[in-house]
Amino acid sequence: MTNPIWNSVKNRSLGWLPTMALTALVAGHAPVSEAGATFKIDDTKWVSVGAGIRSSFNAKERGAPNGKAWSNDFQLDNVRLYLNGQIHKYLKIEFNTDCQTCSNGGEVRVLDAIGKFEYNPYVNLWVGRMLVPAERREMNGPFYSAVYNIFANGTPFIPADQNLIIKSDGTSAGSFGRDDGATFWGAAFDGRLQYAFGVFRGLRGGANANSNPLYAQRVSYNFWDVEKNPGYYTSGTYYGAGGDILTVGVSNQYQKKGAGSEINPASFRGTSVDVLMEKVLPNKGVVTFNGEYKNYGLSRHADPLTGFTLFEGNALDVSAMYLFPKKVFIGKFQPYFRYVNVAASAAPVRDVYETGVNYVIDGHNAMVSLSWQHGDLISPINNNDLNSMTVGFQWQI
Repeated sequence: MTNPIWNSVKNRSLGWLPTMALTALVAGHAPVSEAGATFKIDDTKWVSVGAGIRSSFNAKERGAPNGKAWSNDFQLDNVRLYLNGQIHKYLKIEFNTDCQTCSNGGEVRVLDAIGKFEYNPYVNLWVGRMLVPAERREMNGPFYSAVYNIFANGTPFIPADQNLIIKSDGTSAGSFGRDDGATFWGAAFDGRLQYAFGVFRGLRGGANANSNPLYAQRVSYNFWDVEKNPGYYTSGTYYGAGGDILTVGVSNQYQKKGAGSEINPASFRGTSVDVLMEKVLPNKGVVTFNGEYKNYGLSRHADPLTGFTLFEGNALDVSAMYLFPKKVFIGKFQPYFRYVNVAASAAPVRDVYETGVNYVIDGHNAMVSLSWQHGDLISPINNNDLNSMTVGFQWQI
């Protein structure tokens, strides 16, 4: 199995609204390693380019336009172009695009635009448009998660995931998990303690007429082998190539008057705890466990919230998988099981069970996934248990 970190171009909810479901398909981080095609200019300057695509077929019970039959939808989930470069020993740049709203024809838009000052393992600063530090799912993104449809029928979104387009009318706090701001990040104790602290614009206008910034933090500790990812990004699995992993992370986001409307503002606080455990067994098989717990709160939870509405309550997402050591044709099989539970403060508890199998050809660079979901999270309107099936394809270079 090739190393999923250095031999690939790095790329990096609860679906209450259709726009959230679209957002989930393209959230996550983007490429920063020197892979794909790298063009060396001199000893300190280089440019690399790469690309990634994710496409899927989904069939959902009662998902057809008549609300009765199964839907049958082919979707172009992501088409990404990656451009990275170094202009000085300490200065780098990252620019990535994605086909946003791909299912509606698609528009190529800016995903990341980051100026990087990377001095040493302890002190680094990124400025521009980038991922807001959050739980591992967000830092993995769709390309580096262990489950293909990690955002579909999942735990609630962070504020930066709530809108497809960044606006200044009180309806947007970023786009696709990204926002404009700055992040200080690094690692200490031989890389075991990893941290990222960011300041971002957050909600623009509306409830946040005073332009209060959004503060975001993520701190994690590697108890076993140290995870090796660019910047403060993460991965949901290393397919055994990263050694034995046991990492616990805590993240938090806060913005004063970051929700609601100008007439009825509320401050937002979102706290998450996540864990990744991956163990390479003596037979070279790989066991992987991902767990995530969220607690989101609003300062005016007793009042009906209008304007920029955010989730309030608790959510849980756990998954376990096993990568068989023996290759079958060109890949290895990885069956998995996943459970998601969402308990909103003012709504019934909803959940979904998912089982599936990944066919892993080249780590995160080439993979095919088949999954089946059952639960009431699949239905955006009522609490009826429904079924959904997805076949996903992922390629990148």
